[in-house]
Amino acid sequence: MSTTSAITLRNLTFEWPDGTVALDGVSGTFGADRTGLIGRNGAGKSTLLRLIAGELSPTSGHIEVGGEVGYLPQMLTLRQDTTIADLLGIDGILTAIRAIENGSVDQRHFDAIGDDWDIESRADEALDQIGFSAADLNRRVAEISGGEGMLIAITGLRIRRTPITLLDEPTNNLDRATRAKLADFVDQWPGTLVVVSHDLELLEHMDSTTELYAGTLTTFGGPYSAWKEHREQEAAAAEQAARSAQQALKVEKRQRIEAETKLARRERTAKRTQKDGGIPKILAGNRASKAQASAGSLRSTLDDKVKAAKAAVDAAGARVRNEEHIHLTLPDPGVPRSRRIAELEDEGRTVVIQGPERVALIGANGTGKSTLLDQLVRGSDPVPGRPHGRLLTNLVGLLPQRLDGLDDEASAMENVRSVAPELPPATIRNQLARLLLRGDSVDRPVRTLSGGERFRVSLARLLLADPPSQLLIVDEPTNNLDITSVEQLAEALDAYRGALLVVSHDHGFLERIGIDTVIELDGDGRMHQRRDLDGH
Repeated sequence: MSTTSAITLRNLTFEWPDGTVALDGVSGTFGADRTGLIGRNGAGKSTLLRLIAGELSPTSGHIEVGGEVGYLPQMLTLRQDTTIADLLGIDGILTAIRAIENGSVDQRHFDAIGDDWDIESRADEALDQIGFSAADLNRRVAEISGGEGMLIAITGLRIRRTPITLLDEPTNNLDRATRAKLADFVDQWPGTLVVVSHDLELLEHMDSTTELYAGTLTTFGGPYSAWKEHREQEAAAAEQAARSAQQALKVEKRQRIEAETKLARRERTAKRTQKDGGIPKILAGNRASKAQASAGSLRSTLDDKVKAAKAAVDAAGARVRNEEHIHLTLPDPGVPRSRRIAELEDEGRTVVIQGPERVALIGANGTGKSTLLDQLVRGSDPVPGRPHGRLLTNLVGLLPQRLDGLDDEASAMENVRSVAPELPPATIRNQLARLLLRGDSVDRPVRTLSGGERFRVSLARLLLADPPSQLLIVDEPTNNLDITSVEQLAEALDAYRGALLVVSHDHGFLERIGIDTVIELDGDGRMHQRRDLDGH
């Protein structure tokens, strides 16, 4: 973990134009090493990167950076005529070099080049590592895959050698091979690197892990697995401290009651003695005054101890996080093991999805996985020479990459009732609560919900459909989800007892949901059945 601060945040606050507060008084530092920035959806991670990059201006507070900042956003917006040189961010430098080579002495061209006279040879060397070369600089991005475009954009940041680089979810839509190349890049990164990611494998390549939680940045010196172990130890200690504080409070309250009982008994005894004439009235009065003063002091001392114990309970409770989990009880879709659900075919080979089988569809970018799913769901005519499929049930649920099946003006309740009109509202509310949608989030328009809440509404429509789906088709479900939401998705799918067909590059997620069969599309789009995710 670096002790040198490359980025310093001082009481940083940012509000959107509608008054929504995204960040409030955030302070902290990022060291001059590789840092994984984690946090739940909606915590403000992407907004923080945009502020550091200068794309947004803080409402208040200050940002100090130790050099030029390079930034890769979560979603690359590219025109079809964008070239690879544009994507690398070196087109302007190349244009200036060509102009000078053709005789120009314009100072603007020299300023544009700076010290980057060798930019083309550096680009050629860097592109060679990802299967391209300088000869491809004028190719259009329309000719390459989305994953290749992302990797080229990251390569451009390496070529430009900015002292500080920010990457926002760089592994989204990348296949396994491309993710491995990105991990190699990260290991050799020439400067400060801050990466927002839910990819646990990529986070293992970080020197430090910084969490943005409840508006506070906390940094741990180590990769995600070490941070998680540390966090679990902290959580266990916090829960133990909370239990101890509660026990101490009970003891103080009991002692306070016992003391009050003793004081009352003494007072009754003194009154009885005085009534029986055991001591003179003047002496009795003095004793009573002293007893009252002593009792008052004791009560005050005990009250202070009770207040201190309550404060300790509150402090200990504040350290305990409410890590919620999904525990669903879903209707049985009635899928016996002998029931044929769907067929996938390629060159005379047929793979049958049968019973409550869990099937992973994997393969490199551009091999046709999403195209195959689209043909399967739509029931359209097969493309000659390509894998195709057909459904053997009409009870099918689809969770697409883009969650565009929601009615934004309707509430979560109304969105679910549209696919389960016979379910009683109380049942829907109960199930939404189990999906961690409670209170006014159930009745507010979906457009006002956070990204994580919208995802859970889409998941509720999928899992609570009436009649229940016998097959769920899920396309890259972990893209844009935080680590907690990925775990919650796996928990929700644990409760489903029908057949499952999942497209994902996230092998950790696929292992978590218990895949039975692996189907891989190779570079030619041909279909192969594997026994496991490692290609065996």
